[in-house]
Amino acid sequence: MFHRLWSPEQAGADYPMRRTAFGSIPCGANASIFSIAHASGIRAAVTDFGATLVSLEVPDRSGRMGDVILGFSRAEDYAAHADYYFGSTVGRFGNRIAHGRFELEGRRHQLITNNSPGGQPCHLHGGIVGFHQRLWSLEDAGEDYVRFGYRSPDGEEGYPGNLRATVTYRVGPERQLTWTAEAVSDAPTIVNLVHHPYWNLSGGEVPTVDGHALQLFAESYLPVTDGKIPTGEIRSVAGTPMDFRQSHAVKNDEGFDYDHCWVLDRPPAADDLVLAARLSDHRSGRVLEIPTNQPGIQFYDGSFLDGSVTGRGGRRYGPRAGLCLEPQNFPDAPNHLNFPSCYLAHSEVYSNCVRYKFDAN
Repeated sequence: MFHRLWSPEQAGADYPMRRTAFGSIPCGANASIFSIAHASGIRAAVTDFGATLVSLEVPDRSGRMGDVILGFSRAEDYAAHADYYFGSTVGRFGNRIAHGRFELEGRRHQLITNNSPGGQPCHLHGGIVGFHQRLWSLEDAGEDYVRFGYRSPDGEEGYPGNLRATVTYRVGPERQLTWTAEAVSDAPTIVNLVHHPYWNLSGGEVPTVDGHALQLFAESYLPVTDGKIPTGEIRSVAGTPMDFRQSHAVKNDEGFDYDHCWVLDRPPAADDLVLAARLSDHRSGRVLEIPTNQPGIQFYDGSFLDGSVTGRGGRRYGPRAGLCLEPQNFPDAPNHLNFPSCYLAHSEVYSNCVRYKFDAN
């Protein structure tokens, strides 16, 4: 397990960034893993394969370090289980686009369709070989940050324009990890880069997140069809299982499976980070807060994990072994004029900033 790369005496300014081999990937190249840390008490390992967060260690209420995300010990395992998107950077467009179709400046574009919930085909998380399966280049690194870059050529998975994307992982004060994605294109295109870690704040002590409590700072959500595509309606959470305005258990009495996007409460014209979610685990005392600059957050409870995947330490990932909280633009945004725009004009800069801030009480 990657937390063995660090000792308690090696943190922050005394701990240099390390790069080690992580295994081979389907294209025949070799992936690397980079370890970063900050003296506030946070340590991370990331890989250039999919610009993926591999490990993230923070202390519990007793000061014991524990890894709070699901993942693997080799690049080969990330490639073999790519359809789960463990810890990865998803793109060009994270989440779903109905039938893989959208119009841009009067021209219809057809993307690869790689998912069919309810028998309804859609484009999911960038296509068959999305950003999570690409080998990113190392652009810069230090003791507390790593920056990766990827050039997505015109026509890749059906997307128009040559897109240049960067992703930066940075650990900092107050046990914070910041994931920042930016992109520019030489032609109009659509972009919705998404970070996809699975959280289990117990640090591997319990097999599910059923005992976790979640609060979402959202008054409304996006109802979906049987194909998990938004209907276009923005509906109040009041009186529905979607009401997480007050913190309560992730698992509900109705056995409802969550894989929906919530509309965040953002002040008018707010471009800065606003608090989207708060997740807590009463056993370990760990608390995670997630501020973001995005208009929505997808909450997926991990109910489709089926126990067929074995992660670090021999743990089998069954239903709700971890949950995802993914700040992003709205699913199927290109096909709904009332949703925030996901269009990226030529030379315009796209930016998605997500901060993971940890505490223990």
